[in-house]
Amino acid sequence: MIEKNAVIVNKSGLHARPATEFVQLAKTFESRITIRRHAPAGDGAPVNAKSIVRLLAEGLTQGTQVVLSAQGPDETAAIDALSTLIAGGFGEQ
Repeated sequence: MIEKNAVIVNKSGLHARPATEFVQLAKTFESRITIRRHAPAGDGAPVNAKSIVRLLAEGLTQGTQVVLSAQGPDETAAIDALSTLIAGGFGEQ
């Protein structure tokens, strides 16, 4: 398993369009991928990064710190691609 911290940088956070883009990219990987809110008092519960409903329910706004996790044969590629997407602001900057 591999994990990586990321910060949501785009102004509008993970609303419908960037969340859809995130989920579509996550689904291209075989690995099990989760995302969770990183909280000072402990990590939030992980949610399936391949589920648009679960991702939108997290309400991830600009500045939110998250932890991406992947486990499987392409886990490194998955985390690299998803963290790059987040860092790039989903093309909204």
